[in-house]
Amino acid sequence: MRSKLQKFSLIMTGVLAGVLISLNFSASADRSAIAPLPVEELRAFADVFNAIKQGYVEPVEDSKLINHAISGMLSGLDPHSAYLDVESFRELREGTQGEFGGLGIEVGMEDGFVKVVSPIEDTPAFRAGIKAGDLIVKLDDTPVKGMNLSDAVKRMRGKPNTSILLTIVREGESAPLEIRITREVIRVQSVRSRVIEPGFGYIRVAQFQENTAESVVDHLNRLGAEGPLQGLVLDLRNDPGGLLHGAVGVAAAFLPRDTLVVSTDGRAPDAQREYRAAPEDYLRGRRGDFLRNLPAFAREVPMVVLVNAGSASASEIVAGALQDHERAVVMGTQTFGKGSVQTILPLNNSTAIKLTTARYYTPSGRSIQAKGIEPDFVVEESENGSARRVREADLQGHLGNGNDVPVQAVVEGQEGDNAPEDGVSQPTAPRFEMGGPDDHQLAQAIRLLKGEEIVQNKQ
Repeated sequence: MRSKLQKFSLIMTGVLAGVLISLNFSASADRSAIAPLPVEELRAFADVFNAIKQGYVEPVEDSKLINHAISGMLSGLDPHSAYLDVESFRELREGTQGEFGGLGIEVGMEDGFVKVVSPIEDTPAFRAGIKAGDLIVKLDDTPVKGMNLSDAVKRMRGKPNTSILLTIVREGESAPLEIRITREVIRVQSVRSRVIEPGFGYIRVAQFQENTAESVVDHLNRLGAEGPLQGLVLDLRNDPGGLLHGAVGVAAAFLPRDTLVVSTDGRAPDAQREYRAAPEDYLRGRRGDFLRNLPAFAREVPMVVLVNAGSASASEIVAGALQDHERAVVMGTQTFGKGSVQTILPLNNSTAIKLTTARYYTPSGRSIQAKGIEPDFVVEESENGSARRVREADLQGHLGNGNDVPVQAVVEGQEGDNAPEDGVSQPTAPRFEMGGPDDHQLAQAIRLLKGEEIVQNKQ
């Protein structure tokens, strides 16, 4: 029996080696060197594989075991690397176009649970009162513990007009909250704008999509058509990020041509590059440079960029670039700190892997990862402080900053809500509207642009 097991183990080691080599070739076909395979570890893997096949209480398909193994390899690296099955890969592509089905939340994994990075504005989750930092522990009657992120997201998505019950653990609550949400087709309006008062414009970017930069140019022209601008507020609060070239395009709308926007550094040669305010870096193959329609004032008008702990990834790139080049001052609270690059590597079976391949650096060389962008003017959400928010440095297994100095998790002030009635949470106050009449941070930004005294908080 032992000899049969050993023979099977050797066969499986060869099979796994072949699979890994094929995956390596499909994901990195342009690389000439392949790292040596860890034969002893593959043998251990084969032994486990065989033990499951021979002794697990129910039969398990080989493909399921291999897919779980791939998923485990990636999810164990950091909170953002993941295996994308056929459906997840399709949904990812749909999401970057600004329309998909589901609840409307940006999520990550924390200690085996789903953690909310940010609810997307004007979506079912946003209207139901889901907050950044909420820990989702159960989806309907199914515990989240033990799921990978792709499986959890798949359960949260579904047909429009169907509902799901989220069980949430929230900081400051003595018992879990149950929030039922009805799914919708999520159409994210990436950019909106308005004139706050004569001479002062406001542009909000909720997410960086395929056409976000072009939309920003359109909104700038609309604002300019209403009269000369003396100041502009670019609102990136609760913007979870999105497409890199969209961020480069938005930054390019306010910076001189060919100015450095962001650089990346990783182990692979193609992970080490610079992105500039140049068409080749923000058009990504599209015809016609939309920045040709940019109004002249866009690169000269005094600017304030609003950020908070929900500002992540692409929004941090824009804020960091405008701050480093002294094109704008940054106001709000420290950003999320998601400064790592995820590369989508399609495989040959219509699946893909999302792999962290590099870190982002601002033009001055600051690493965003697990640190974020520190505002020039610290202004909380209200004069009484801000809600506690989760940041990258709070996520279990997060990628380090890349510097020798350890990064400490930074959180904002405390928050408490009323206890839920009958086990189902009810929002205790109208949902805060960014850019609305009660927006304390926006009011301070306008005061700063006018040269008036502002209310700051200690960093």
